[in-house]
Amino acid sequence: MAGRTDQLESTVDGVLETIMEKFHGHDSTSFDYDTSSSSIKSNMYRAFGREKPPFADGKSASDVFMWRDKKVSACVLGVATAIWVLFELLEYHLLTFACHVIIFSLSIFFLWSNTSTLMNKSPPQIPELALSEDIVLRIASALTIEINGVIEISRDIASGRDLKKFLAAIVFLWVLSIVGSCCSFLTLFYICFVFLHTVPVLFEKYEDQVHSFAETAESEIKKQYAFFDAKVLSKIPRRPLKEKKVA
Repeated sequence: MAGRTDQLESTVDGVLETIMEKFHGHDSTSFDYDTSSSSIKSNMYRAFGREKPPFADGKSASDVFMWRDKKVSACVLGVATAIWVLFELLEYHLLTFACHVIIFSLSIFFLWSNTSTLMNKSPPQIPELALSEDIVLRIASALTIEINGVIEISRDIASGRDLKKFLAAIVFLWVLSIVGSCCSFLTLFYICFVFLHTVPVLFEKYEDQVHSFAETAESEIKKQYAFFDAKVLSKIPRRPLKEKKVA
């Protein structure tokens, strides 16, 4: 009886070991497959060194720009278009517009309150508006970080350490000056705003094609820069570096 029990236990142990071996083997296979697929994805070219889709952090601004809530995005774009038409096409001045809006609002509330009093009704409750100190500090902190970043980049370019950054900055500012001479600041701001509502969506939709084109463009730019460096930059005479005196 004891022999049969030992034999049964050994058989059960053998079956369990076989099942565990198959399970671990399947696990390692799937792990290898995941690793290989992830390595392939990591080796793919990503434009601008990006590893995740643009505006993929789930913030409210990204939801507007990516048209995840079409009603809100359409309203924001409509308001921006109305402001551009009002101030640019109709040539309405900002101070005049602000004064007219305040006059109209105060008149409506004043008439509403007096009419309600005459009709023995409760006057409208005007909400108390106050600017939160936390919001002001956040805006100031964000602006400080951005301005300091621009100053740091400008100092790095002006120091002459990176010729590529210097040429890129010159070309960008030159193009920006040409665009600024062709249109007003409000029109330029509106164009950038429209781009923010269209380019990220198209980029997310045609992401693979953009990465392929960016890879080709980057290799071509590097080739042209190497040619320019060999033909022009390398022939510019430079002052030889002074040897340090050994004490």
